[in-house]
Amino acid sequence: MSRFHFLALGVIGILLIIVGCTSSAAEETVDVITIADSTGDWGHPSPYGHYARGPGYIRMSLIFDTLIWKDENGFVPALAESWEYLSDEKAYVFNLREGVTWNDGEPFTAKDVAFTYEYIKDNPYQLVDSSIIKTAEAIDDKTVKISIQKGYAPFLDQVAGTLPILPEHIYKDVSDPAGFTDPEALTGTGPFKLVNYDKAQGTYLYEANEGYYQGAPRVKQIKFVKVSLEMSAAALEKGDVDAATVPGETVDGLKDNGYIVIKGTHDWLAKIMVNHMKAPFSDAKFRQALYYAIDRQDLVKTGLRGYGLEGSPGLYASDNQWYNPDQEQYPYDPAKAGELLVELGYEKKDGSQYYTRVSEPEAIVLLVTATNERQGELVAKQLDSAGIKVNLRSVDPKTLDSLVGEWKFDLAFSGHGGMGADPNMLNRYHLDMKSFNSARYDDNTELNEILESQAEEMDQDKREELVDSAQEIIAQDLPALPLYFTDTFWASNDKVSFYYTYGGVGSGVPIALNKMIFV
Repeated sequence: MSRFHFLALGVIGILLIIVGCTSSAAEETVDVITIADSTGDWGHPSPYGHYARGPGYIRMSLIFDTLIWKDENGFVPALAESWEYLSDEKAYVFNLREGVTWNDGEPFTAKDVAFTYEYIKDNPYQLVDSSIIKTAEAIDDKTVKISIQKGYAPFLDQVAGTLPILPEHIYKDVSDPAGFTDPEALTGTGPFKLVNYDKAQGTYLYEANEGYYQGAPRVKQIKFVKVSLEMSAAALEKGDVDAATVPGETVDGLKDNGYIVIKGTHDWLAKIMVNHMKAPFSDAKFRQALYYAIDRQDLVKTGLRGYGLEGSPGLYASDNQWYNPDQEQYPYDPAKAGELLVELGYEKKDGSQYYTRVSEPEAIVLLVTATNERQGELVAKQLDSAGIKVNLRSVDPKTLDSLVGEWKFDLAFSGHGGMGADPNMLNRYHLDMKSFNSARYDDNTELNEILESQAEEMDQDKREELVDSAQEIIAQDLPALPLYFTDTFWASNDKVSFYYTYGGVGSGVPIALNKMIFV
């Protein structure tokens, strides 16, 4: 049985593990749900204003809908109630719902959809590959036809299920959507409206869109408040919040006290970004030496207190249906790291503990943030023990992403979700030349061709073979250094029943905050 068919038959078993007792939350109206977030600010929740990470997308998705959506089982209708793929034309036809209005009262039509898909050609949306769109045409008010440049297997997941639909009557005159923060920028068809956004405090307040086409949301307000991960369980037990990501060591106590805890799959990957645009990091053998010198098992055992899974060089977790076990594994081996460095011309001079090619040790700078500084210290210590001198530099998350995006770094401790989504995420995290989450690695022609081919391959078994091959090459080249996958625990009271979305929210956000939970 192929991994794809296994996924289709066992979605719930693979994508969601219930850790605590389950709850069938009552369907009565809930006045307010307060949600803790350890970072706080994720940008203005408009399509082009939110920060390009999962929590920012979640906040935007409460206001804006896509053509189709996902729940815990798979695709479900959203603005489109049905759809079909015309393989001979390489086009999708979407049949839209009746009676949908924007939250300013204007009617929603197929023209808004066509406008959006044409708009992103000149104004690319950060989480969608707009180059795949050929044309978008409103056949009538309730039918839209979207033609694509070539076969594109992840279209439903990463385009139709991710791209927020814009109101033509608002955005048709907007030439700078990223800078558009007027109240009209938040004109959506989604289940909620924004009441307040406080960037400094990192808080958001939403109210129900009573005219929502799927019915008035039963949750009337949603609040996001900034609470550190360390304090999240205490805030939940004190009644300050209703739901939060919590540390693994608090799970048993929360369950004992009647809270519901669910565990997500290993979709969030911590990795070290490598500046392969400059020496010595441009040499794959040097990157391999770094990887041999890092004890990933210890990072999970010590740094995560056992609440995680060792990363694999091809990016996928070992319990993911797309994982290829035949890739190079790089077990912890400082001696092997030293051998590779010697082959590259490094040596330990004058009794120094560090390998160098000059008279003084060459120090590498590893960027970290407050949330991963402890793990960064462990990595630095491991590299130091292997004879590789590393200095830590702590910066805020946005500065780190900016420095990585501008290639102004050596190594950077970073990470992202999405590894449970469509395999096109491999393309996004290697070939997207604009994203700070991407290795932006196009040096290997064979890898480029395989990644492009797997995205076009509509036969799942053939696609599986291509994804396997891509992982083997990625494992050899190591354009980034995957470290570990975190165990994620989401705790809540019984006001609503949270779940982890099949394949992640949108194009793979591994957060238990699907807007349909509140509807």
